[in-house]
Amino acid sequence: MSIILDDVYKAFGPHEVLRGFSLEVRDGETLVVLGESGSGKSVALKHMVGLFSADRGEVWVDGRKLRDLPTEELYELRRGIGYVFQFAALFDSMTLEQNVGMGLRRIGGLSEQEIAKRVEECLAVVDLDGLGARYPAELSGGQRKRTGIARAIAARPKYLLYDEPTTGLDPVTKAVIDQLILRMKKELGVTGVVITHDVDSACLVGDRIAMLYRGRRRFLGTPDELKATVDPVVKGFIEGRPELMEETE
Repeated sequence: MSIILDDVYKAFGPHEVLRGFSLEVRDGETLVVLGESGSGKSVALKHMVGLFSADRGEVWVDGRKLRDLPTEELYELRRGIGYVFQFAALFDSMTLEQNVGMGLRRIGGLSEQEIAKRVEECLAVVDLDGLGARYPAELSGGQRKRTGIARAIAARPKYLLYDEPTTGLDPVTKAVIDQLILRMKKELGVTGVVITHDVDSACLVGDRIAMLYRGRRRFLGTPDELKATVDPVVKGFIEGRPELMEETE
């Protein structure tokens, strides 16, 4: 089973963001989508969970076409997808325990005792055990990111979608988040999609890497294949040489 974007187009007014973007996320892998800021990476990610609907093309999750799903079935499908927001998107008025457990309460089916146990387990997975009574304002940026991951795994999803998980973090904290992404795959067995513009992080956590450029997929391959590319656009991006990219315009 997998996530498939098939020839997806998306525009906001006159601005075309995705222009025939195709991608398949294989079961069990961590796939990284690289691209410049504003290239449409987050827009592509939101299509995978049905937050956006394609203007043209189709999105499939585990063999189900999102466009055709009734609302209830779409909500059910989303329960199997954990979403880690770029800036954690925590509620400041709620403790970590409340933030992590809110999705479980919305889904229903678990007692408060079961929710408390699940929340405790999730905070321990991201090395925040014992901090459940704190509020987001009492946390560092890295701790807030980890809380966002704990919330995303609380419903025991099959997929984890990370939107710029290392943005705004110092190098040491960024390394902690990268290692945590690797742990999610190894310990929980989740299939991951990571959106980033950080080449070093992409090569560390990704089994495969795709590059989104001008609304289309420019590259797809392993980290080693990315480093060996001769494509001037891809090479210009990973080496920080914009003059190579400008030559193709």
